Amino acid sequence: MAKAENSDGEKLVKAFHGAHHAHGRCVGRALSRADALCRQRGARLTTMRRRVLELIWDSHKAVKAYDLLDRLSDGEKPVRPPTVYRALEFLMAHGLVHRVDSLNAFVGCSGADADHNAQFLICQQCGDVSEMDGAAIGKAVARQAQLAGFTVRRQTVELHGECPRCTAS
Repeated sequence: MAKAENSDGEKLVKAFHGAHHAHGRCVGRALSRADALCRQRGARLTTMRRRVLELIWDSHKAVKAYDLLDRLSDGEKPVRPPTVYRALEFLMAHGLVHRVDSLNAFVGCSGADADHNAQFLICQQCGDVSEMDGAAIGKAVARQAQLAGFTVRRQTVELHGECPRCTAS
């Protein structure tokens, strides 16, 4: 995903993944970043946790837990739901994946090495999900909540529409 910065230094998404997106490199970078972050934090990225992360990054679509379960299970030794949910909890706790609430599914985090409030652009046509880190959006939401006397514990902004590729077709 291409990013640019506005005059405030805020990272903005320029586009969804285009035809020239090198997805193999994208997945490789995400897994390398996860390995490094877990080592740095003294957290254990087990084989199962890494495999779940890899399956989530397999596409830029949100992945449901039971789809992960199906893909992880082989005929001889099925994976049990608690195994997948524990892996997802670990990955979320370390900022490696986000839960997309409206889809009840998970996507890889493109900014796992920095604390941020993610916003998601969700294409209703192809199912691709793109993460933005609009600090100004997060601040505006937090400010409005504060004015209402509300204490924010978690913030998720999800925008549903069509990506540029689907809009053009």
